[in-house]
Amino acid sequence: MNDIPKKLQVHGTVATGFESVKQLYEQQMQTMLERDTQLCVYYRGEKVVDLWATDASAAPAKSFSADSLINVFSSGKSLEAIAIASLVSKGLISYDARITQYWPEFGANGKDGLTVAQLMRHEAGLANFDTSIDLEDLFTENIKKNAIGQIIEKHAQTYKEGGGSKREYHALTRGWIVNEVFRRVDPAGRTIGEFLREQVSGPLDADVMVGVKAEDMQRIAPVHLLSPGRQLLESLKPNFLGRGIVHNFFQIMRRLIMFMPLLIKARRLNIPPPFLNVDGTDFFNHPGFAKGETPSANANCSARGLAKIAAMMAAGGKWQGAEYMSTQAWKAMHENPLRAHMGALLTTRFTQGGVDSFIDCGPECSGLERDLNNGREGFYGWMGLGGSIFQWHPQRDIGFAFLPTSLHLFDLLNERGKIYQAEVLKCTANG
Repeated sequence: MNDIPKKLQVHGTVATGFESVKQLYEQQMQTMLERDTQLCVYYRGEKVVDLWATDASAAPAKSFSADSLINVFSSGKSLEAIAIASLVSKGLISYDARITQYWPEFGANGKDGLTVAQLMRHEAGLANFDTSIDLEDLFTENIKKNAIGQIIEKHAQTYKEGGGSKREYHALTRGWIVNEVFRRVDPAGRTIGEFLREQVSGPLDADVMVGVKAEDMQRIAPVHLLSPGRQLLESLKPNFLGRGIVHNFFQIMRRLIMFMPLLIKARRLNIPPPFLNVDGTDFFNHPGFAKGETPSANANCSARGLAKIAAMMAAGGKWQGAEYMSTQAWKAMHENPLRAHMGALLTTRFTQGGVDSFIDCGPECSGLERDLNNGREGFYGWMGLGGSIFQWHPQRDIGFAFLPTSLHLFDLLNERGKIYQAEVLKCTANG
């Protein structure tokens, strides 16, 4: 892959009181291995941080701005959580109800007892499918023909050996299953992508899409995997010499060793690849992938758009006099955060509505648990592969979004974006 430019030109503005966020962002853009990034923050309903950075030497050949669309990967999981909460708001679905109440065919092969809340908490026992998905089956029109639904209906649950926590990260599959539940309950039979366009991103004038239309394809900024070799080489550099990634070599090795059993298990179970006839990560930039609906992994957004939606969520589901979610449904979405191991190592606190609750993690927490939580205390939401963050802080009334195009896979807990969350919390501490 081509070398990442060492210096990026920073654009945009910050409000009074948030100057330190811009200073930090400018510093990070001069040292971190980035290509293009966007950072947007709302506070008390006002946009207080609106920054983006790109390689100045590439202009005007490369077009990147604050309105460019970036694949946010698993940050989209919070969008599917908002979609289900909208159904709760209308009295059409309950988190405690069994999925079969809305989708009877789902109960085949022993899945009849699964509740909506268990699905949203990654406890469905469907973390991986036993067949690969054709990208065309994810096009909206084919989803409505039950191309994905029939695969899920026939599937059996598989939980981890040895009992214990049933929570296992449904990296791709939760979005596919939630989409099937949603379109069966929605009175208009819409998919999540259609719902977001018509009832959330459209009315809010927010660039947030699951299933990109042809006219918006040219706005997508491609994502780039920072090669593992480059990351390991960079990790050997001391931080005071401008290391371009968050963690040093020993921190990376410790985490890789911890996660190795999960990789070995996946190989032993002979799990098929999630997509048919797709190799590597370049397909993330393929128009066919962007066109389809994989809500858990292919929302294409701007930080401005996500931060505005996060601001609406921080304000209790209301925005400029319009109600996007009832107070009761908003509370239900954020209720009952259940602490459980997700996999063998990472401890999460997913609510019944499917967003993680980040807390002030004390000495009782493991090192990974502290790394996940501390610095983003009080936020709700999730994050995405390689660096994106889409979260909201109801107590402080903060909507936050950080989106990079350079994917740092060894930054497993998205800590290079967390540094901005921590600085925003400092700026609002006395507000």
